Amino acid sequence: MTGGSAPPPAPTPPGRAGTDRLIALFLFGVVAFNPPLLRVFGAGDTLFGLPLLYVYALGVWGAVIALSAVLLERRGR
Repeated sequence: MTGGSAPPPAPTPPGRAGTDRLIALFLFGVVAFNPPLLRVFGAGDTLFGLPLLYVYALGVWGAVIALSAVLLERRGR
């Protein structure tokens, strides 16, 4: 071959990108709720009078639920 250009990659199957994103979101949740990371936020600090661990855990939990809803809605179309 001349020019050294590679052929374009094969297109991904229709449901593959959504599945990959859901797997990545699951792995994010696993890392976010890993005990060593939770200990960082459980140091006793507060944010607006609430323990930082509670704010972090509920924030990440809500974000994972919201992102999974967005990904699953997009996948259904």
